[in-house]
Amino acid sequence: MAGGELPSDVDAASFCRLPLPDRDQLDDRGKAAYDALADPNSKSRVGLQGPGTIQLHSPRVSEHSSGLNKYLRGEAGFDGAILELSILVAAREMDSRFEWAAHEPAALEEGLDAKIIDVVRNKKSTAGLPETESLIIEFGRQLFREKKVSPDKFAAALALFGEKGIVEFVVLMGQYAATALLLAAVDMQPKPGLQDNLPVD
Repeated sequence: MAGGELPSDVDAASFCRLPLPDRDQLDDRGKAAYDALADPNSKSRVGLQGPGTIQLHSPRVSEHSSGLNKYLRGEAGFDGAILELSILVAAREMDSRFEWAAHEPAALEEGLDAKIIDVVRNKKSTAGLPETESLIIEFGRQLFREKKVSPDKFAAALALFGEKGIVEFVVLMGQYAATALLLAAVDMQPKPGLQDNLPVD
């Protein structure tokens, strides 16, 4: 969003190529989801200007996606800093400026070291990082770039997360990668207040 101006095909209310869904056309569950996103006291960092609202154009997708997201973020048992690091790795590998802008502050609030965030942002070497954080970054980079994971990285992640946890860890990154594709298709713009500082190649 150069100079604060939106692209010509981006809606001024939704900050993307799709308008905000018409609340009156949603069913009761859709209205509840819309109201939760619109609530200024909600946990959402982006309110109505984000993927949750885009997905409301397909209420069934919204319902299933938000349920999975709620489970992975709040019930799967991930440490907050590890959760946000995993999301940042996916956001960086997908070059998703919007996801990065929304989750970098969350990662800092969860106690993730700014030096680790800088390694992910700038695609630096993980040498010298703590073992767990280095593993998560290297695992994600391998998976996104090579579309496979080496036996040693898989074994290390399995030892860290266990069988249940490694599935949830990969699904977490996959869900944010899928969201990044949706955000890219609708050209979702970070709204004012979100720091857009991801260097995209």
